[in-house]
Amino acid sequence: MNASTMLQNDLDAFRSGWESRVGDTIAALIAGDIDDLRATGLLDHAAKPGDRMIDPGTLRDAHGRPVDLGAMLAARPTVITFYRGGWCPYCNLELRGYQALLGLFREAGGQLVAISPELPDHSLSTLEKNDLQYPVLSDVGGVLAASLGIRFTLSDAVRPFYEKAGHALPERNGDGTWALPMPATFVIDTDGRITHAFVEPDYRRRLEPLDALAALQSLYAAKAA
Repeated sequence: MNASTMLQNDLDAFRSGWESRVGDTIAALIAGDIDDLRATGLLDHAAKPGDRMIDPGTLRDAHGRPVDLGAMLAARPTVITFYRGGWCPYCNLELRGYQALLGLFREAGGQLVAISPELPDHSLSTLEKNDLQYPVLSDVGGVLAASLGIRFTLSDAVRPFYEKAGHALPERNGDGTWALPMPATFVIDTDGRITHAFVEPDYRRRLEPLDALAALQSLYAAKAA
């Protein structure tokens, strides 16, 4: 197995098994909805390398405590990954993939942060079940995700599927909406400048943690030069 595609291999394996379980009709519904989201041009408005983050303000950690994310970002180069929620198996695979390399991210002088729109109670469940040792924050209302151009509203076509699966997003996220972030990972310098960006409408695809690590190491090397 190629180490640089380990996460995607796991995601693809899960997808294959899921499609076998749900059948062709549901699989085609989800695939078509992803294509429709991509066709909206939302990606054109997503944050890109060279952009600067707005002041992210205060978010809540998995225990409900306020976190000054801006101060965190100013302290060390940061990899932020936005995930849909702890109910998403693809997200859990991604979060565990980052956890496996946490020591290497720290050795590279950086830090990891995961952010979802879920309320802190759900973030805590995600942190505990995946044994995560890095901050998991709640972007309730999706203000930060919206500022980065990655927030969208689920289509009417797929909402019944999510409801049937038990994913009551308006309640889980506490904002009464069916909005989610597109899966996205950003490498951010201490001045708030985005140096690397991965944004993908297809939630079955994620940035490889090794690629995020390489981007962080490149940033560290550039700062040391």
